[in-house]
Order: sequence, then structure tokens, then C-alpha cells
Amino acid sequence: MWFCAMAVVLGLASIASAQSDGYDILLKGGHVLDPKNDVDAVRDIAVRNGRIAAIGENLPVADAKITLDVTGLYVAPGLIDLHFHAFAGTENSSITAGLSSIFPDHVTFGSCVTTVVDVGSSGWRRFEDFRRTVIDRARTRILAMINIAGTGMIDYDLEQHPLDLDPRKTGEMAKKHGDVVVGIKSAHWRAPTFLSVERAIEAAEIAGVPVMVDFGYFLPERPYERLVLEVLRPGDISTHFYRWPAPLLDENEKVRPYLHQARERGVKFDVGHGGGSFHFRNADPAVRQGFWPDSISTDWHRGSNNGAMIDMVSVMSKFLALGIPLDEVIRRSTTNPAIQVNRPELGQIAVGAEADLAVLRLDRGRFGFVDVRRGRIEGGERLGCEVTVRGGRVVFDYNGRAGSPWRTAKIDYPTR
Repeated sequence: MWFCAMAVVLGLASIASAQSDGYDILLKGGHVLDPKNDVDAVRDIAVRNGRIAAIGENLPVADAKITLDVTGLYVAPGLIDLHFHAFAGTENSSITAGLSSIFPDHVTFGSCVTTVVDVGSSGWRRFEDFRRTVIDRARTRILAMINIAGTGMIDYDLEQHPLDLDPRKTGEMAKKHGDVVVGIKSAHWRAPTFLSVERAIEAAEIAGVPVMVDFGYFLPERPYERLVLEVLRPGDISTHFYRWPAPLLDENEKVRPYLHQARERGVKFDVGHGGGSFHFRNADPAVRQGFWPDSISTDWHRGSNNGAMIDMVSVMSKFLALGIPLDEVIRRSTTNPAIQVNRPELGQIAVGAEADLAVLRLDRGRFGFVDVRRGRIEGGERLGCEVTVRGGRVVFDYNGRAGSPWRTAKIDYPTR
């Protein structure tokens, strides 16, 4: 009895102590857009111990160690980039691994991205190297899809060897690292069959995860229509969706009926902009007819980093210019990708959730956007990243909102 009473007292003391600690960060006066929880209103957000502690109106500033005035800005869940290449290293590569990948922390936070999904840079042969050298060391949350080709994305020709498409070894590696592996990737398959996709699905069945297919080569022997209507399962993802060779439109630029049928089956369509896979000649007619992507993503790698893609908020801005409302652009950059990779706890702003936040400004004016062939459109709005909070820490602060006047600021020399 004495022990139980002491436990209750200690528990109450712990709660009181946590409450008296106040908030680590208070974001004040921002317009919260959280599609998952149907929040579209001005709210304050308080963060404590890396998690959302409170959401409400007029939360007291005195309770916060750091207050960020975000009046006039939008506060969204940390952005999730569903198509990224993060297996950076020193070896040369003709595709997206090694020297062609990007260390996420170098680029993500400045675009308000807190989570990326590496899609197939590594196959089963080198996945544990990828995890040890990149995934476990990054401040950005890195999830991954393992390439069905055991060699990963080192070379286009290496991905064509049927003997290296091993469903058992791929699926077992995915299960072993199920805390970070969220899918299987099939990419760049050139043969007139669906073999790479079919083996990726076999591996995905072992691991209980979806498949993402980069189907950039279109052949009459393996029509895209059959891929999305018969081969892919509900929840599987077709990326590079607006790539020009994709047969999305008829001769009158009308969306082909089979795409609606595929969506009804549950197949998901991802942008995957990249350096060569986004064309307004497909995207503009399709979006304006209401065929919006399920997820907006960059396909960020060395070949797209300084091209038409630019960054995540730029790709999102293109869809604003095409006519998708801001809240739906946010949904396709947060909540939807979280659900697609079976991580529903991400992509939201809720009490108790990890504090990953994107503070966005919406600039208004006259802006130009180009696709990978320099096809241009104009729009009146453009998103920019003001502040990124990852795991309860301010990791990007464009206008120094978390700072204080230098004469009164505490001198705190950072350690490296």
C-alpha cells in the first residue's frame, strides 16, 4: 500500500513538473492548415519535449521559452517528399545513387520538408550500408523503398538483369528493417514484359508494403493501361505520372477513362517531378479536368536539384498555378503521402504527435514556372519556406523569427 501511494505521489509530481516546465516553442498567430484533422483556422501551436503539447487560441506567451510570431503565415505539418534519392556516397552512378544522390539535410529543411522517402536508390545488397551511413545519421526522417534490383540504382543496365530481381531476399530485407522500409521500388525496366513489377509485388507481399513503379519506358507490348488496371494492387503507386510519354490524354486532350477506373481500384498517382519527368502538356489538361495527383513529390537528386524542379515548395507552387487549392496542395504533400506509406501518425498537427511543422508564406504577384522541357506557365501565388520545425527543434529559420535582439541575446556558442 505504501509503495502504491508513493507511486501515485511521484506520478502527480512528475505531471506537475512537466506542466510547470511550460513550452519549448510557441508558434503564435499562424493560419493552421491540417487537412487530416480538418483544421483551417488561426491557431497557436505549443511544442514541448519534441511533441505538440497544445493547439488553441491565445495560448499564453509567458509559458514559452521561445515564441515565434507567425502571423500572416500558414502552419502545416512538416512536408513529406514521397520521391527522393538519399543514398549519397562517393561512388559514381549513372542514375541516382552515390554521387547522384543528395544528403537530405543539405536541402530538405530549407524547403520545409521534414520527411523523405528514398525510392529505390538501394537494393537489398547494400541497404544496410545505406541505413548505417545515411538513414541513421540524418536529422531529416528518412524512410525507404528497397529496389527490386539487388544492385539498386547504380546503372540502368544493371537494373535489367532478371537474376538480380530477387523477391525473397528483397522482401526479407524489407521485413528486417520494417521500422524504416515502407515499400518496394521497380524502376527503369526496358524489356517488353512486366517482370520487374511482378517481382516487386512478390517482395511487397512478403513485407506487407506497397510497390512504387517508375514506368518511364512505354512499350505497346506492356501498355500502361494494363499496368494500372491489372498488374498494380490497390495502394500501389505509379510515379512520374505527368511524364510526357504517358498515355494519359486522348487526341482531344481529354483524360482517358481507364485512369478513373484505376483510381477507383485504389492505385495512387505520384508526381515525381525530377529532371525529366514532369511535362505541362500532360499535367495542365489533366489537372484542369480534375485528375489531381495523390501525392506531390520532387524526385530530388543531383540531376534535378538545379533544374526546373528547384525544390518541394516550388513543385507545390506549380500545382497552385494549375488551379489546385492551397489546402489540397498541402494534403498531397503531407497527409496523403503519410497514408500511402502506412505512417498515418505523420502528416498531421495533433496533440501528442511529433512536432514536425512547416511554416509557409504565400507570396502573391506574377510568377513563372517551367517544366523539364522549359514549357512555361504563369501563376499569381508562390509558396516559400519561412520556418521548419523537426522533432520540436527549429532547424530552418529564414527570417530569424526564433532569435532575439543581439544586445540582449544570451551568448551561447554552439558546438559542432
